[in-house]
Amino acid sequence: MKLLALLFIATTTVATAQDNFWNTLAEVGFQTKKDANGFDVEVPLFSKHLKTFQGKKIRVKGYIIPLAEVGSQSKFMLSALPFNLCYFCGAAGPETVMEVETAEKIKFSTKPIVMEGTLMLNDKDPDHHMYILKAAKIIN
Repeated sequence: MKLLALLFIATTTVATAQDNFWNTLAEVGFQTKKDANGFDVEVPLFSKHLKTFQGKKIRVKGYIIPLAEVGSQSKFMLSALPFNLCYFCGAAGPETVMEVETAEKIKFSTKPIVMEGTLMLNDKDPDHHMYILKAAKIIN
């Protein structure tokens, strides 16, 4: 019975930690560096805690920000905030969005979704976001 209780507590703790993973993603700072062309660029500095999730499977709840005008997509942005408050609309920081790559196309919805995938921390490639969720799938 004690073992069952411990398992319940452990799984509840993991689920709770995953429920608001955006708080963990907020553990980032920025440093200005020069790129290869001599331009100033902001480079993310991930916390030690955040780095422990590199290459690990995570779950995150958010809103789809489409990268194309119509149809279902296998590459899109996921935002902690609804479309009208998201980073691209000027109301939040870059830590509130992530790039998502899925095997199957996901239909756009204005309702929040839960995605599961492998978190990649990107501080080198300026053509991609600092957070990338690879091999992602919709959970709800």
